[in-house]
Amino acid sequence: MTGPARALADAEPLVDRVLARYRERTVAELLRHIPEQSPPYLYDLAGDYPVRPCKGLRGALCLATCEAFGGRPERALNPAVTVEMFHNAFLIHDDIQDGSELRRGLPTLSAAYGVEVALNVGNATNLLGLRRLMANRRELGGELAWRLFEETELMCRQSLEGQAMEIAWIRDNACDLVPADYYRMCLKKTSWYTFLYPCRAGLLVAEGAHTEATRLDRFGWYLGAAFQIQDDVLNLVGTLADYGKEIAGDLWEGKRTLLLIHLLERCTPAERARTERYLEGTRAQRGPGAAEEVRWLSERLTAYGCVESAREAADGLVAAAEREIAEVMEAAPTPAEPSDEAAEAREFLLALPDFVVTRGR
Repeated sequence: MTGPARALADAEPLVDRVLARYRERTVAELLRHIPEQSPPYLYDLAGDYPVRPCKGLRGALCLATCEAFGGRPERALNPAVTVEMFHNAFLIHDDIQDGSELRRGLPTLSAAYGVEVALNVGNATNLLGLRRLMANRRELGGELAWRLFEETELMCRQSLEGQAMEIAWIRDNACDLVPADYYRMCLKKTSWYTFLYPCRAGLLVAEGAHTEATRLDRFGWYLGAAFQIQDDVLNLVGTLADYGKEIAGDLWEGKRTLLLIHLLERCTPAERARTERYLEGTRAQRGPGAAEEVRWLSERLTAYGCVESAREAADGLVAAAEREIAEVMEAAPTPAEPSDEAAEAREFLLALPDFVVTRGR
């Protein structure tokens, strides 16, 4: 068995092994550049989220893409650390905005230390990511460093706009959304910084400032949407061990997931009115008495097949991502005798779509 078939057959052990290898390298580099001298509750907490149990997907994808396309992964360590720093800063700020209590199985920084500390640590984490971005000029040269800066600015802008869309839907109690709205939000909020940016950065480091860094964009877009849908499903039906965050937290926070959009399309007028009433206001305004409504919504989502339809949508996106990455990898030149690590990086990219949609199932 060769090519995509082999990669998919061995998806989970292969992806886990490669993720672990690249995550170890990325986290070590990340921690090496956190200042040892720190005012209380600042840099000493910037490494908290990165060292918690997690996959380290974004940094690993950057390194794997670089190595799979003929680059040396050590040259991509700064971009890998950059995306992990921005990712963890986003998580800290997301936890504040959402009122989340758990992150990767442990209390969020805002729950453990308060909003003031968490907000400042999130800002400091962004600053540390910016410093790694600046270091590219010395290590990769000015032209490539500027390309990576432009990519990072674009990624941050898209991510912030996607977050703004989600916040606005909750704030304005938007109940007439359609799946296309959700997918546009996914492209901005999830696909850009989880898949598109790491792939683009890895390609640029591997092939230089003038390469066509967008040729993995459709792969990243499809995979990002599938990743977000699977995350939404796990939030409803997963376990704390699988998910690491509060189960049904999306319902408590009133997030407009694909599951909720499907429910509003399918339920009776009376059920829709009850759902819209529940979605008014914020989590803090609902209070602990909303637990019964959350249970009812969970039951309705199951009764109307929203979990299954969301999984079907994710499966379709994964199939599209598999086709995209297979075509790109087939067209890419390969060394006559690639190293074992480079060959495994290529298989990792081919296996990643199947891994994304089957995690937690």
